Amino acid sequence: MPAKPTVIGMIPARSGSKRIKDKNVRRLGGHPVLGYAIAAAQASGVFDSILVSTDSEQYAAMARHYGAEVPFLRPADLATATSPDFEWIDDTLSRLRGAGQRYDCFSILRPSSPLRQADTIRRAWAAFCGETGVDSLRAVEKCRQHPGKMWVLRDNRMLPLMPLTIGPQPWHSMQYASLPEVYVQNASLEIAWCRVVFEQRTIAGTTIMPFITEGLEGFDLNDPEDWWHLEHLLSTGEAKLPAIAAAPFRGAAE
Repeated sequence: MPAKPTVIGMIPARSGSKRIKDKNVRRLGGHPVLGYAIAAAQASGVFDSILVSTDSEQYAAMARHYGAEVPFLRPADLATATSPDFEWIDDTLSRLRGAGQRYDCFSILRPSSPLRQADTIRRAWAAFCGETGVDSLRAVEKCRQHPGKMWVLRDNRMLPLMPLTIGPQPWHSMQYASLPEVYVQNASLEIAWCRVVFEQRTIAGTTIMPFITEGLEGFDLNDPEDWWHLEHLLSTGEAKLPAIAAAPFRGAAE
């Protein structure tokens, strides 16, 4: 490991989201959610560069307003609803290398997790740098709906998704507290070595370490109900957004 690995923070913000229109730039607490991702990345002090990957000139203007770099737009064929993350990350890192900008590591910071704080990023980066032999780090949280209680339906019959047992009782007949802890990934952040992209052709590699998010750090905006819930949490003071020094963006993307 280099004495001080260089790392780029990459914030994906494609346009055209379906479940929540313009999700990545929708306003929350006076600013677009994209602004909170940039602000947390800046305040963390972790990154050598903060780049927004978008296919929209309007989103790019917004990203630059909040202090991120947008050296080029993402190609349209890498910005569809089914485009895998690997494609735009490979394209971005390859273009940067071609321009003489090389980094040891990259981190993905999605705008849909606006409660990610600067401290969240610092803790994750310290954990990643303190571990040897890993390809990547991924944020996870303890699952609320245990897969041991999930079913597959076949011809009007129920088959347990995980037909495992602890003693004489199957998992689906046990209390949640007695089941093995299972973690689910959230969208808060990912960190990986750039070599994983170029050598293994994935964004995570094969050896992945967990970063267990705390409280609401991993809250993810996926549908209108999530948005309503987060606005409620903010109104009651149960949740707090990262501080943004810049004035609210006013421009064509609004």
